[in-house]
Amino acid sequence: MKKVLSGNEAIARGAWEAGCHFAAAYPGTPSTEILENVAHYKEINSQWSVNEKVAFEAACGASIGGARALCAQKHVGLNVAADPLFTMSYLGVHGGFVIITADDPGMHSSQNEQDNRHYARAAKLPLLEPADSQEAKDMVIEGFKISEKFNTPVLIRVTTRICHSKSVVECFDREEIEVKKFEKNQRFLCLPSAARKLHVKVEQRSLDIAEYGNSYKWNKAEYNDTSVGIITSGISYNYTKEVMPDASFLKLTLSWPQPEKLIREFADKVDKILIIEENEPFIENQVKALGITCEGKKYFDIKGELSPERIQEGLSVALPERIQKPEMVEIPEGIEPAVRPPVLCPGCPHRGVFRALGKLKVFVSGDIGCYTLGAFAPLNALHSCLCMGGGVTVAEGIEKAQGNHTKVVGMVGDSTFVHSGITGLIDMVYNKSKGTIIIVDNSITAMTGHQQNPTTAKTLRMEETHQLDIEAVCKAVGVKHVKVVDPFDLKSTEDVLKEEINRGELSVVITRRPCILILKDRVPEKYLKWDNEACKACGMCLKIGCPAMEKQPDNEKQPKINMALCVHCGMCAQMCKFDSLTMNKKED
Repeated sequence: MKKVLSGNEAIARGAWEAGCHFAAAYPGTPSTEILENVAHYKEINSQWSVNEKVAFEAACGASIGGARALCAQKHVGLNVAADPLFTMSYLGVHGGFVIITADDPGMHSSQNEQDNRHYARAAKLPLLEPADSQEAKDMVIEGFKISEKFNTPVLIRVTTRICHSKSVVECFDREEIEVKKFEKNQRFLCLPSAARKLHVKVEQRSLDIAEYGNSYKWNKAEYNDTSVGIITSGISYNYTKEVMPDASFLKLTLSWPQPEKLIREFADKVDKILIIEENEPFIENQVKALGITCEGKKYFDIKGELSPERIQEGLSVALPERIQKPEMVEIPEGIEPAVRPPVLCPGCPHRGVFRALGKLKVFVSGDIGCYTLGAFAPLNALHSCLCMGGGVTVAEGIEKAQGNHTKVVGMVGDSTFVHSGITGLIDMVYNKSKGTIIIVDNSITAMTGHQQNPTTAKTLRMEETHQLDIEAVCKAVGVKHVKVVDPFDLKSTEDVLKEEINRGELSVVITRRPCILILKDRVPEKYLKWDNEACKACGMCLKIGCPAMEKQPDNEKQPKINMALCVHCGMCAQMCKFDSLTMNKKED
């Protein structure tokens, strides 16, 4: 049976076909859809965990318990799980254990462009790099086999283009794998005395896997024109094959530990070697370490996502006699490409919070989520963004550095608060920090596509579960001043924030209003009405930054309401001082 699947869908299918029993993740683009699709397979016990470390450790436990387990995360998510990653490499597995890292070359939705292939080398784990959806499915199956064959977790590195592109995949039935008998075994007790012995085994394991890679069927040498040989992996193989189909290729799928014998054999049969890979010179440096002359990043930028055009441009410099520089489309003089900056949705509850913060002139430490968009005009109310949970702890650090000289507010979403904001808040209480933390609770994990979390009372499979009480958690860790406001009420939101920011003690303000996109059947109680004659073109309503409020062509301060976008939240009407914008009950 053949299906057209994205890479993420194919990974989920591969887990099912491989007899996977347990899967866990925290949502993060471009990996989110892996677990969303795994959830469709009832044979796999799947869950959203509160963060990547918890997901990874739960998968470790499942593997130790004899089950085949999978953990998926985006590249920065593996940073959160790095602690158990390195130790699990020493411990080995009982049931097969596959780890998916979804890297984001080009930073389409990420704060950095790290190359997680380095984790495989640092943690001494085998690394698989699929090149399309078919291989994404197959490598999960292969990953479980390698994991159990060599007693090791297996890291599979995919990228944004693999995750989200679709191609034809041949699908098969599930292989039913029994959960292995669970027995108490001290080999999973990583005390220093045991770890020293385990390290010896890990080093030998790396040598064994490297030898295995020399004859591994997915590491393929293709000999055509031997004047140039290209060593590549992942999506880069497809792009390069499209640009230069007649070259000789060494496609590495099990790319770490490097198959030294296979690489040397390929190098002996070609005249010149080019390494084409996204981001870091991971393969290039290893080939050079073998004493083999090659070139790569000299022609192919370390920054950004590769494409056939970028590869053709690099090859035109490396091989000018064979490859022409791609023709660039020239934009006629005087015509500028339209730019659409990211923006909060019409009716987004975060907009009211940022409007209040902008008026209060405070430093706002932000976090990872939709609310990061509050940094852009006309709100301009977010001043730092570091990592998940950093909205809380960066605010703590600034307060420690500046004391009473700077008013600091930390901002974190409901899902991110559970992910890594709680520990920061505990730290603030424990260390007698001051300042105000805003938890923008929109009842969902919004930016990654509306996934459930412990505050929503629903699991990954939409089963009813306990709903985390954010107010109770804040009070339980020692915060004395906790208030809840409706961010659609601009005056109340501003008044409460002003009071808490000036309190001189640690406080938490929870702004609670569901993400407008999850209210599919919402019927507004009142509807926005605009009186053109009453409008003084003061431009105040435009300062809320709503996409539904457009500018008149002949007067940039006068609004033009796009009713196709307006959700009748009423925030713009609260900005109007002349009753030009009013909220009215729907007329019969």
